[in-house]
Amino acid sequence: MSLLSFKLNEKLYLRDPQHTQLGQNIIKKSIEMIDKMGFEQFTFKKLAEQIESTEASIYRYFENKHHLLLYLISWYWNWMEYRIELSTSGIKDAAEKLRICLRILAEEKKIDPTFEFVNEAALSRIVISELDKAYLTKDVDDLNKDGLYGGFKSFCKKVAAIAQEVCPSYPFTSSLISSVALIANHQVFFSNHLPSLSSLPKDNPYEKLYEFMESIVFLSLTPSTK
Repeated sequence: MSLLSFKLNEKLYLRDPQHTQLGQNIIKKSIEMIDKMGFEQFTFKKLAEQIESTEASIYRYFENKHHLLLYLISWYWNWMEYRIELSTSGIKDAAEKLRICLRILAEEKKIDPTFEFVNEAALSRIVISELDKAYLTKDVDDLNKDGLYGGFKSFCKKVAAIAQEVCPSYPFTSSLISSVALIANHQVFFSNHLPSLSSLPKDNPYEKLYEFMESIVFLSLTPSTK
């Protein structure tokens, strides 16, 4: 059992899976299955078979599979914010901190041994391919009122505050950072599946992705000389 856990919105789940062996098995196997088969083909029935349990046991943790997806995405953004906090601790220069944030956004995600029940590399692929499904839904306003997008919003708020330090006069930091966070996912997806929509190399897009994101952010934050 992993000792470190994140405090996620209680409305994401019926019982927090981080704190039981069955719950961690649900998270571990659901990441593996969604990564392999896609969210549309994933069901609690298939998940129950893989963890050698029952659908009823899964429903004791999550109301439905969309809430499970929201949980996984929220966990991912909490993990990303945790990584930024670790990587920028003690750094005073705002521009350097912002570049570190962009590096973390752009880089290929690898397994973090701190969390034994989460394959962060696979979870990153899920976020890249399935993130839009989390909010492109008729229930988006109700889900937002319940705070179920808090992980992504908290991450963007943290990075936007750093961007505001770089250029206090820039009025669009929230828009800039949320857009760049989505760009990081969309451009990797495009380079892999719709290459005419991306200038990034398919085999290793991450360094060029960072350069692209850095140019967008720092050109935006450079005060106009007009």
